[in-house]
Amino acid sequence: MNTSTRPYIDFAFLDSGTGGIPYMLELKEKSPQSRCIYLGDTLHFPYGEKSSEQILSCASSAVKLIVEKWNPRAIVVACNTISVTTLPELRTAFPSLPIVGTVPAIRLAARVTKNKRIGLLATNATVRHPYNQRLVSEFASDCQVFLRGDPDLVSFIEEKLFTSSMQERMDAVKPAVDFFAQNGCDTIILGCTHFTHIAKDIQAAAGKDVRVVDSREGVAKQALRVEEAGSGGMESQKSLPQDMAFFVTAATPVQEAEYKTLCNNFGIPWGGII
Repeated sequence: MNTSTRPYIDFAFLDSGTGGIPYMLELKEKSPQSRCIYLGDTLHFPYGEKSSEQILSCASSAVKLIVEKWNPRAIVVACNTISVTTLPELRTAFPSLPIVGTVPAIRLAARVTKNKRIGLLATNATVRHPYNQRLVSEFASDCQVFLRGDPDLVSFIEEKLFTSSMQERMDAVKPAVDFFAQNGCDTIILGCTHFTHIAKDIQAAAGKDVRVVDSREGVAKQALRVEEAGSGGMESQKSLPQDMAFFVTAATPVQEAEYKTLCNNFGIPWGGII
């Protein structure tokens, strides 16, 4: 069935801002027929500087909003911070809704590193969370993992990236790349979905001897598995937005113009503020 005639949304993507867009694009590449929608909870950006209780409250409200407006077959939480902090609670609160999380690609990094020195670039909330240590213990116990929370880089990507020059992008990624180089890391994990927007910039700054990895492919595959195992489409009683439309929960006039530029750059529809 063509997405334009589907009476339901297959996947709703949730992040605190624009970070999860590359994850939606990855899924659409694997499954062009899937109908998707995106919500950036920009009213509460950045999640990475909030307490666990605040993250749960904001994320729960965002999921409730998605369900009320679009009733998707599944939600992809395209945010490491929300995922490592709140996934069990979200799944308990919305038991009939499949919710797919995004967690740092520590298993992949442990598989590809040659010198067993791995860098994790994420938000402070993700870096601090015990869930990360469990991932390291389970999948990378023979590696040294160097952690860097970088709220300044997250803010740069959300607020300035899409109108920035190449030099501005390289200047923005330099502190993180230098940190991992000083610690001898041959693999860098992008543990915040925002960083996937600048994966090529980080790779260029780090050099060809460093692997830069993220969770895009694994999340897309898991989302498609979850949906296929579901019980069928959840037909909406309301008119549905355009496929891949990008919505936010708050934006100033300047931010709205920037989001429209972002949508134009990615070839996705601007949905508006809800």
